[in-house]
Amino acid sequence: MEKKKTNSKFIIIIAVLVLVGGTYGIIKYNHAQNHEETDDAQIEKNMNPIIPRVSGYVDKVYVKDNDYVKKGDTLFTIDKRDYQLKIEEANAALVGAEGSFESAKEDIGSALASVAVSSANVKSAGGNIETAKIRLGRANSDYIRYENLYKNHSITKQQYEQALAAKQEAESQVRILEEQQKASSFQKSAYEAKSRVSDKQTAVAAANIKKAKALLEAAKLNLTYTVVTAAIDGQISKIDIQPGQLVQAGQSLFYIINNNEAWVVANFKETQLNKMVIGQKVTLKVDAYPDYEFKGTLTSFSPATGSRFSLLPPDNATGNFVKTIQRLPVKISLDSSNDAAKVKLLRPGMNVDVDVHLN
Repeated sequence: MEKKKTNSKFIIIIAVLVLVGGTYGIIKYNHAQNHEETDDAQIEKNMNPIIPRVSGYVDKVYVKDNDYVKKGDTLFTIDKRDYQLKIEEANAALVGAEGSFESAKEDIGSALASVAVSSANVKSAGGNIETAKIRLGRANSDYIRYENLYKNHSITKQQYEQALAAKQEAESQVRILEEQQKASSFQKSAYEAKSRVSDKQTAVAAANIKKAKALLEAAKLNLTYTVVTAAIDGQISKIDIQPGQLVQAGQSLFYIINNNEAWVVANFKETQLNKMVIGQKVTLKVDAYPDYEFKGTLTSFSPATGSRFSLLPPDNATGNFVKTIQRLPVKISLDSSNDAAKVKLLRPGMNVDVDVHLN
């Protein structure tokens, strides 16, 4: 009789276990049909790198590890003395370029004035030549007439020689004036060439002024870069710089984390993506805050699996192929309905359990 009672209890226990197990299995099966889950997920936030635009030695650091800063706050300064000297050097170059420009302009004015004088001399010489040729013509006529009279013994030899001397003098005067005209024309050409050279020098000097002004503005801009400020509101990461340390332009020194905006990157297996689409609702459980359930929305899928972005992506054509399930990063944005204070507490890299609601 006792044996039957024991068997009845055992049957009841087995039945309860089967019922509970079956119910749990049905629940999990139904859940699996309408959800995709993964624990391969992390919190992400914008991490703005602090990168100086100029090189130099750190003069003073104004922030400490984990400080909160506002946009525009000074983070650290670089010794500015070298950049102040650059400004003085650029100023001197600008003054020199402006002086060269003024000198070239004066040379142009002088050359143009000389060209005008030479042109007047050429015209004057031309008029004098015409007058001299008229006199030469008259002297030639007188000479021919006196020559005939001298042959006829109508005049004296003295009168003939005077006519000959007048003719020779007129010829000489024409030659002299023509040489003067040639010299004036050559001088005019020389001054015109000088004017063209001065004009080019002026253009070069004007270009040098523009260059010097640009260098001066660049030097002034570089001086402002010696004060490194925060580009956004956020929290400072660990700082690895000290006064006197040499930093290089383009060197990433530390980060400012924007705590006002966060999202989740979940790495789902490729076999889980069949029913997942953009816009589906997501439930998020952060390991650090297990008592609060965050709400999110599936925003986008990565264009390639995570392995493709690795330093050495796998090459399946090497002959050593072993098929492994790949994971694809999926971005999940946090809904505005979440507690803003809770969102600010999230830190990049925190682990998250993700549950995507397929329906």
